Amino acid sequence: MKKLITQFLKFGVVGFIAFCIDYGILMLLSQVFHMDPVLAAAISFTVSVVFNYVASMKYVFTHRDDLDKRAEFVIFIVLSVIGLGINELCMWAGTAALGTGALAVTGTKLFATAVVMVWNFFSRKKWLDAGDAEDDTESE
Repeated sequence: MKKLITQFLKFGVVGFIAFCIDYGILMLLSQVFHMDPVLAAAISFTVSVVFNYVASMKYVFTHRDDLDKRAEFVIFIVLSVIGLGINELCMWAGTAALGTGALAVTGTKLFATAVVMVWNFFSRKKWLDAGDAEDDTESE
């Protein structure tokens, strides 16, 4: 359990940095350049995924021996695209309900981030992390 908590905290730090990248680009595009917030969210999310992949696979999750780097990256991208879909759905619904002002976009983005964070952690833990196999052998 301690290892899972430590892993989740590392995931949180990486996720916070990725969120700052995502949010910064979102606000720049939507509020400064007046881009549609849903399109801006797709762009900002995509940029943050690149950082998230590198940092997550280096500091958070343990590489699985049965996956080569290409397969690992493809799985990460597929899971991220699903996360992007969840993010976009939340952004669309939130901005439709609350508007496109800075406060509304911020509140919507915070909610979307929380939902996607849960998806990201558990899906990546299940399909990318070798840690479960190590935990089983450590407890025996």
